[in-house]
Amino acid sequence: MKLLVVGGAGYIGSHTVRQLRAAGHEVAVLDNLSSGHAGALPADVALVRADLLDPEAVKAALNAHQPDAVIHFAALIEVGESMRAPGRYYRNNVTGSLNLLQAIVETRKIPLVFSSTAAVYGTTDAVPIPEDAAMQPESVYGETKLMTERMIHAFHVAHGLPYTVLRYFNVCGASPAGDIGEAHPSQTHLIELACMTALGQREKMMIFGDDYPTPDGTCIRDYVHVQDLADAHVLAVEALHAGQNVATTYNVGLGHGFSVREVLDAVDRVVGTPLTRELAPRRAGDPPRLVADASRIVADLGFSPRFTDLGEIVQTAWNWHKGHPHGFKQ
Repeated sequence: MKLLVVGGAGYIGSHTVRQLRAAGHEVAVLDNLSSGHAGALPADVALVRADLLDPEAVKAALNAHQPDAVIHFAALIEVGESMRAPGRYYRNNVTGSLNLLQAIVETRKIPLVFSSTAAVYGTTDAVPIPEDAAMQPESVYGETKLMTERMIHAFHVAHGLPYTVLRYFNVCGASPAGDIGEAHPSQTHLIELACMTALGQREKMMIFGDDYPTPDGTCIRDYVHVQDLADAHVLAVEALHAGQNVATTYNVGLGHGFSVREVLDAVDRVVGTPLTRELAPRRAGDPPRLVADASRIVADLGFSPRFTDLGEIVQTAWNWHKGHPHGFKQ
């Protein structure tokens, strides 16, 4: 299968490119490199440096590479920034996605796998969270992802566009080879921040609240390894190409969670020295537990995460950050 991976030079996209190629697929990447890195891609992968806000460039890429399907990762992802600069997020995430959808139906009506997020659910009492839970996003970022999901479904109804939406929970870890991993312009992920603290790039780790109704009082989240997430994309696009699914949404997670303290303790063990920690008040909107009900993707596609041990997950992240303390800049 020939695939165009939009945003394929980013964290999740670059891992997915590798897994797609390992599965025997031919891959081209479209990325504006605003947060992705050409160095995260194999040297022989075609890279189209273009922006989804340029519809003619998107059409040209589809015509040039003639893909059998598209996987769409390209988005701004920082929740806090989305609340400070909503226009940037609506323009990039929604308008950019609209340009891609329009280009697909106008040039090559092919299946689409869309990278979404558990942020579409907002705060919920459901544990674990099923795909049919109420969707009440609490950030502009989550809202832009939900709007894009709805646009994709509208294009399916109007134009017969086949699609699969994957809603991620907390993505973490790095390639076991240690040569690609997280390298965002701004860091917000817990394991990434903990590794940076262990390297002396941050002074301390903040624990926001220790009085939640959880076993150790700290929030619990579902951490899915980036390589397992990449495998989920391979399964999803192959099923779409085979005509197995035409309009499906899946949660992607382990189906169980780890607390903030459990994660920091795991980093302490992997690194060999304890992190400096500081307790702070709860953050508004932080639910006690966010855990995926991932039974649908397991049943339908045979998804089977390989990285389920927290220590192993942290070890892959640490290997990447220790070997590349400045990301792809070295």
